[in-house]
Amino acid sequence: MAVRRDAETGIETIRAHFRGHAYDLHDHDELLVGITEQGVQAFRCRRRLHTSVPGRVILIEPGEAHDGHSPGEDGFTYAMLYLPVPLLAARSDALRSLIPRGSGVALGFRDTLADDPGLAAAIRSAFLALHRREGKLARDLSVDRLAARLAGHLEPPQDHHRPPRPDRAAALARDLLHARMGEDVGLDALSEAAGIDRFRLNRAFRAAFGLSPHAYLVRLRLRAARRRLAEGEAPALVAAEVGFADQSHLGRWFRRAYGLTPAAYRDLCTNVPD
Repeated sequence: MAVRRDAETGIETIRAHFRGHAYDLHDHDELLVGITEQGVQAFRCRRRLHTSVPGRVILIEPGEAHDGHSPGEDGFTYAMLYLPVPLLAARSDALRSLIPRGSGVALGFRDTLADDPGLAAAIRSAFLALHRREGKLARDLSVDRLAARLAGHLEPPQDHHRPPRPDRAAALARDLLHARMGEDVGLDALSEAAGIDRFRLNRAFRAAFGLSPHAYLVRLRLRAARRRLAEGEAPALVAAEVGFADQSHLGRWFRRAYGLTPAAYRDLCTNVPD
């Protein structure tokens, strides 16, 4: 696995090859845009199983849970960019027009997989410029071209297909998890906040979000940990602040989701060794 982070834009690039299991279910704050370079890449996203082959474009929006594995013996290789939404909106009038001013709502992709040779070429160009750390002009132009190509695959938030709004009990439990992310919250506390018993709540939560309350909480903590590590905070402090038992506990979950240790990710983002 090779990971780079552009200090100026915050764009991360990753090229990796996997055989068998690649990643556990997780999500990101950024838009994920990439291509399968070799082999067959299978992953769950939007509660469906998707299969990507060489040249196919992968499009995953912020907060969309996904995993990854190889169904074949030879594995797969992919290249991916993690693109901050505000950065893209600043680079493209077409993208900016899709986001209501001050809404804070992320963009949504029409499809998870796309067969678009022009977009695939723009992804390769931007990936290489950033991953190889070419000059600023080359990086800027390649990202601008990518933003322009992406506009045709994005939808305004109000039109983007979403699962039905969760029922009130599931939404109340979710809100409690967000508010008390760093605490050791149990099912009794969630069911009390939701106003239904713990068994009904667990079923309602899974129906609404496709995950158990615990899996949802782990995803929430991992995203918070990733943001704080990128800002240079020490893994041990991050683990305590976001709710993991200790640094080792954070490390196990972080590696399963992102393929590297918290210390390695922090070093990548800040060049500050742990």
